[in-house]
Parts: sequence; structure tokens; C-alpha cells
Amino acid sequence: MAHKPKRTFRQRRADSSDSDGAEEPSAGPRVLEEQAAPGPEDEGPTSAGGRAEAAGRPLRGRGSRGRGRGRVWASSRRAAQAAPHADGGLSAPGDLEQQESRTVDLSTTDEEDGPQPTSGSKDDQSSSSNSSSTLEEEFSSIVNIPDATFIQAARRKRELARARKDYISLDVKHPSTISDMKGNSEEDPESEPDDHEKRIPFTPKPQTLKQRMAEETTTRSEGTSEESQEDENQDIWEQQQMRKAVKMTEGRDIDLSSYSSDFQTVKKFDTSISFPPVNLEVIKKQLNTRLTLLQDTHRSHLREYEKYIEDVKSSKSAIQNLENSSEQALNIKFYKGMKIYVENLIDCLNEKIINIQEIESSMHALLLKQAMTFMKRRQDELKHESTYLQQLSRKAETSTNGSLAIDEKTQRILEEIESRRTQRRQARALSGNCDHQEGISSDDELSSADMTDFQKSQGDILQDHKKIFEDVHDDFCNIQNILLKFQQWREKFPDSYYEAFIGLCIPKLLNPLIRVQLIDWNPLKFDSIGLKQMSWFTSIEEFMDKSMEDSKKEDSSDKKILSTVINKTIIPRLTDFVEFIWDPLSTSQTTSLITHCRMILDELSIWEDEVSKGKQDLLKSIVSRMKKAIEDDVFIPLYPKSAVENKTSPHSKFQERQFWSGLKLFHNVLLWNGLLPDDTLQELGLGKLLNRYLVIALYNAAPGPDVVKKCSQITAYLPEKWFESSAMRTSIPQLENFIQFLLQSAHKLSTSEFRDEVKEIILILVKIRALNQADSFIEQYHLDHLKSVISEV
Repeated sequence: MAHKPKRTFRQRRADSSDSDGAEEPSAGPRVLEEQAAPGPEDEGPTSAGGRAEAAGRPLRGRGSRGRGRGRVWASSRRAAQAAPHADGGLSAPGDLEQQESRTVDLSTTDEEDGPQPTSGSKDDQSSSSNSSSTLEEEFSSIVNIPDATFIQAARRKRELARARKDYISLDVKHPSTISDMKGNSEEDPESEPDDHEKRIPFTPKPQTLKQRMAEETTTRSEGTSEESQEDENQDIWEQQQMRKAVKMTEGRDIDLSSYSSDFQTVKKFDTSISFPPVNLEVIKKQLNTRLTLLQDTHRSHLREYEKYIEDVKSSKSAIQNLENSSEQALNIKFYKGMKIYVENLIDCLNEKIINIQEIESSMHALLLKQAMTFMKRRQDELKHESTYLQQLSRKAETSTNGSLAIDEKTQRILEEIESRRTQRRQARALSGNCDHQEGISSDDELSSADMTDFQKSQGDILQDHKKIFEDVHDDFCNIQNILLKFQQWREKFPDSYYEAFIGLCIPKLLNPLIRVQLIDWNPLKFDSIGLKQMSWFTSIEEFMDKSMEDSKKEDSSDKKILSTVINKTIIPRLTDFVEFIWDPLSTSQTTSLITHCRMILDELSIWEDEVSKGKQDLLKSIVSRMKKAIEDDVFIPLYPKSAVENKTSPHSKFQERQFWSGLKLFHNVLLWNGLLPDDTLQELGLGKLLNRYLVIALYNAAPGPDVVKKCSQITAYLPEKWFESSAMRTSIPQLENFIQFLLQSAHKLSTSEFRDEVKEIILILVKIRALNQADSFIEQYHLDHLKSVISEV
């Protein structure tokens, strides 16, 4: 049994130049065996010496683990080889084996032990320090390389030791004894358990903050020293290899300085070497190739130069933009301010639109109630009065005193009718209007109580109307201020203004504000203010005029702002008045409505080339309302001639009033001339009203001055443009019944005492262009003095 070598390289982690050596397991006996086992190249002294010398360099290419093991191993070998004996020579072969065994102990200890301080670490520290202090001695010392016999003997000795198991086993068979011997390891290093008997710690022990800070500082310093030590070992290994490469044949090494000087000598030119022949073509070809390469390089440089020029230009442009950033900041500030303003305006209008609709509905309901009151009262009064006259004409159910028995309601209604008529007569007498026919008046007077209630309700609505925008700034409820904001945008940034189609958005924004101003506007009142006199109308016109001055675009959307407002806001309101509130029998309402409609439609014709849907809806509503009035409100009763011969009789008065009421409606219908198509007016006025009601009433009347007066009034209401054609000899077809009545009346009057009225009838025929009928009548009755009337036409 060989003697177990003394441990001298135990626990060197704390003082090692490589911090990874204590944490990573080293190669151990495997590394030593690979180094000691000779291969086929270890046949001579030189190769053996190379093997021995190569054993002194650190192992490379294994990462941090391999470098750690290599450094530990290399420093131990150098310390062992450089340590002299007492007689001043190198270590003997026996000592080499002892050093290898110690190296094995070191590797195994580094693999299994943790950072425990032992006495063996002191030798390792001295060995590491001696390795660096004896570097210069290695450069100048003569290396004795053992021969093959010595190496073979050492190999056999190791094989015998393995056969006797005189080596450290890798099997851990006594883990329980580690803790028992741990306490004695501090006192007696020799009594400590072997490396393979210790338990391997797989997890680090918990450390305090101070220990972690100290370890961090030590790791950083060791990392720096590790790199410097690694570079130093690499340089030493390279120098050893160079010395072996230039080794002299006499068996001694050349100094590094002499090798370096010889190595740097210039090699002499060998004249025996032959070169290929050189001629001008080859040189020319090489020069052309070189020129081509230079040209390519030059072109690439030119491209880079152009790129740099572009970069310079872009940089200057960026600088220019940055210098003008103040103006852009102002632009951004304006756009942000405009965005916030529009958002606030929309929020305000969305919040107020509910109140606007409620007030509009209240005013519309109040006016509708008043209109329905007048209509229902007129129809009830007409019904009761007609019933009374029918009963009176039959003389049925009379009382003992000969008076007609009627109910209290009919009596009360008749009294109210007569009371209002008396008041109107007195008012006409005071005004001097004596040429008035009964039935032409509208009969739209209200009682004092009803008028008080109406005015009170209207006042409450108007009071609520004033409160809609009382908590709103003028910039958000004043149309002129709102348009001024958009005008500033149009003047500063016209491109973005027109690209945003603001001209199409402005009518939608102004719609609620215009509706507020139209709440107390009644187009049926004769003294109602015109649209052109309203503030919103003038503001929009000014905005459009400035737009046409500033804008060069012919199709600018600002030109259609007013027409869009009329189509979307004004016409719908007018349509509501026509359908529900307008009374076609009222001449004052019809005249006022026609005035507003004519202005609106004329304004639309200026800004629009085609008829809008709103305009068509309005005209349809007007025609529909007049048809309804003709069917519901026109009633001309026919009584026996005996009942109407007396002009003071109730029957005669009632018939006269109803005729003049129908004639008034005929006039009101024909007032729409120029707004409604001629065919529509002829159908309504002539076909449905004149021929169906008025002419029949005229046939039932006795010929005389009154009939001629009525026919003259009918002719006066007919539009003159219907008879402007000079080549026209026959009147329009719808007047055929009226012409026949005129001829019949002329025949009757020509044989009576009212011959002067015959001339008036001839003038009526000439006026309505019934010239052929007039000529025939004059020739028939030999009225040559009336031919001049026809010739003047």
C-alpha cells in the first residue's frame, strides 16, 4: 500500500485568482490521467518533453468551468516544477508523482468542499504566489525533459497503484460521518474526512446583507484579476511553444530575445524561383482592372456624396420648419380653439333643442286652437242659421202669436252673429267704408274673455321663449357672433375651411337659433315682420357677400347657405301654418301668407336652379288647403224667387252673404297667381268654385244691376295675364258657362228697362276675350254703337 500523500492544496477558494474554482467541480483524476497517459506521439524524448511542457499550460475552450480548472491545475504544476530541493536542483521523478497526487487531491477538494478555511489553503496561496514570482526564472532556466524510460516507469507505477486501489475513490459511502468529523477538522486537519466522504451542498447557505455586499465586491475584484491572470498564462504558454519551436540542435533552448531577433530577420531572395513573363498587355489589363475598381469606388462615393447633400437639404428644411414652428403653433392653437368652440356650441344646442321644441309646440298648439275655434264657430253658425231659414221658409211649428219656435242654443248663436255684425257695421261707418258687402268680412272677432285668455297664454310662452338662452354667452346664441367665428376661419385658412364643407354645416348649426327667433313670428298676420328684416337673415346675407368677395371658387357651398336655411327651417314652418292654421276665407291671412311665400320662393329661385323638395311640399299644402276650404266652407243656398225678391228678407240677406263669401274665396284663390301653376288655379277657381257655386247662384238671381255688378267683380278678380294674347278671340274653356250666363243676361236686359247694363256685359265679354260671342250679340241686336268697344281692344 502506497503512502497517502499529504494534503497541501485544500480549500483555496477564498484566495484563488479564479472565483469559479471553488464553485465548479474540477477535472480531478480524469485530467491528470489524460495528461499522464502517453499516446503514439510520446515515443521520443522530444515528444515526451513536449507533452510535459504542454502540461504546464492552462486548458482552454471549456468556458468558465474549464478555465477555472485549467488555471488551478496549471498554477499547481508550475509551483511543483519550479520548487527547488535543498540541493538546488529540480524535483525528482518521485516528487513528480507526489505532485500529481496532490493535484488530484486539489481537484477533488475543489469539487466537493465548500468555502471552509483549512491549513492546506496556505500552501496553495504560497504556490500561486510563487508561480507568478518565478516567471522570469522559467524564461531563462534550462528545462530538463525526462526520457521515455522514465515516463514508462511512472506509468507502470500509476497502474500498480490503481490495481492496489491506492487512489481516492469517487464513491461516497459514509455520508453520516461527515457531520461527526466536521467539528474535529478545525483542530486536526489530518483527521478531516476525505473529499469524497463529505456531503455536497447543492444550495447556497443564506447570507446576510453584509456578506452579500462583501461577496459582490470580491467577485468584481477577482473578475479583473482573473482576466489579467488568464492573459498572463496565455502569454507564458505561447512563449514556451515558441522556445520549443526554435530549439537548437545542441539541446539547449534559445533565449526569447535571441529568438525574437532571428525571427524578425528578413528572408533572403531565392534566385532559383522563376516568375511568369510580364508584357504590356498583362500590365494594361491589370491597370484597366484597377481603373475599373477605382471608378466603381468613385461612383459609390458620388452616390454617398449625393445622399449627404440630400441629408443636408432635408436638415436645412427641418431647421426652417422648426424656426417657423411659432407660426404653426399659432395655427394649431387656432384649430384647437375652433374645435373646442364648435364642440361647446353643439353641446349647447343639443341641450337647448328640447326647450325650443317644447315652446314651438306650445305656440303652435295655441294658434291651432284659435284657428279651430274660428272654423268651428263659422261652421256651427252657418249650420244653425241655414236650419233656421229653412224652418222659416216652411213656416212650420209656429206658436200662437205667429213667431217661429226655436231652441235656446240656436237663439243664442243667432244673437251672437247679429251682435258681431252690428259691431262691424259701426266700425265701417266710423272709418267711412260704405262700399262693403255683407259676407266679405272674415268674422274672426273673439270675445273679450277669449281674447284675454289667448293673450295671457301667448305672453307666458313668449316669456319662456326669452329664458331659453338667458344663461348662454352671446358667442353661442348670437347668430352674428357665430358666423364671425367661421368668417375668421375662412379668411385665415380658406383651404381647410372649404375642405371641411363648413358651408353645409352652418345651416344645421343655425337651425335651432333661427327657430327661436321664429317662435313669435306669424306669417298670417298682416303686420308681421318680413324675413328680410330679421337679424338672422341680414347676418347670413353679409356672411355670403363676404364669402363671394374672398372666395374664387364658383361652386362655393357658402353661396347656398341662405337657400338651405330657407328650405330646412323656414319652409317647414310655413307649411305647418298652411296646413293647420291658415284660413283661406280670410283675405288678410291669405295676402300676408302670399307676401311671405313670394319673397321666399323668389329668394330660392335666385340661389337654386331647380325646384327644391321643400318648395314643392309647400305648394302642395297650399293647393290641398284651398280644396278643403272650397268643399267645407262654401255654401250658397237656393231659395224660391218669392223668398228672395224682397232684399230685406232673411233669406235674401243670407243668400247674398254666402255668395259674397264664396266670391271672396274665389278672389283669395286667384291671388296665388304667379306662385301656383295656371292650370291648378283654373281648376280650383274656375272649375270647382265659379262653375259649381257662383254661376249657379247667378242663374237663380233676377237679372238686373246687382247681377251685372257681381259679374263685373268676378271678371275683376281674373288674372289679366290669362287674356294677354292679342290673337285670342275665344276665352279659356273654363269660362264657357260664365260667358253663356252673360249672353243670357244681355238678352234679358236688352228687352227691359236696363239697357245700359247691356254695354257693361259687352265690356265684360271683351275683357275675358270672348270676342266672337260679343260680335255675334252685337250683330244680332244691331248694337252698332258698341262695335267701337271691340275695335279698341
